[in-house]
Amino acid sequence: MKREIISAQRIAQRILYLRGQKVMLSQDLASLYGVSVGALTQAVKRNATRFPKDFVFQLSAEEFTNLKSQFVISSWGGLRSRPYAFTEQGVAMLSSVLNSERAVKVNIAIMRAFVKLRETLETSREFARKFSELEKRVGKHDDEIGAIIDAIRQLMAPPKKPAREIGFHVRERSMTYRIRKRQ
Repeated sequence: MKREIISAQRIAQRILYLRGQKVMLSQDLASLYGVSVGALTQAVKRNATRFPKDFVFQLSAEEFTNLKSQFVISSWGGLRSRPYAFTEQGVAMLSSVLNSERAVKVNIAIMRAFVKLRETLETSREFARKFSELEKRVGKHDDEIGAIIDAIRQLMAPPKKPAREIGFHVRERSMTYRIRKRQ
């Protein structure tokens, strides 16, 4: 099997969660596709009808500031304009706009990364659901289990010594009787 052009892990690290969607930024996509950010942006603007607002959106100034503060030092250097965020459908549409062999291979790798991420999230949701069900089941039986444990502890505990009686006790010596031997 051929070695992938870009590892899925490298792509997954560049997928961000903005405005309730999984997105990739224009500078990350440009570096993956091997084109400049300007060329990528220009290709998108030339084909604006292919990129509706649910496929691509420009980050607000606040989102951009928050994003830069997360990375402390901007990995993309000084930018003149705010980056674009491409949803999964927007990334898929880029393959039709960027016509190169590398663009097709990178796009396939990105789509696989999105699918793997979706599967991972679904698996996590499934585990969370099962854990919640288990918690509910155990929660119902907590009182019963607690009562059983208390009963077992009572059975395992050593018997309590009888409390000393209060009052005066007379202790008499019993008389010893002689027994005659029969002859």
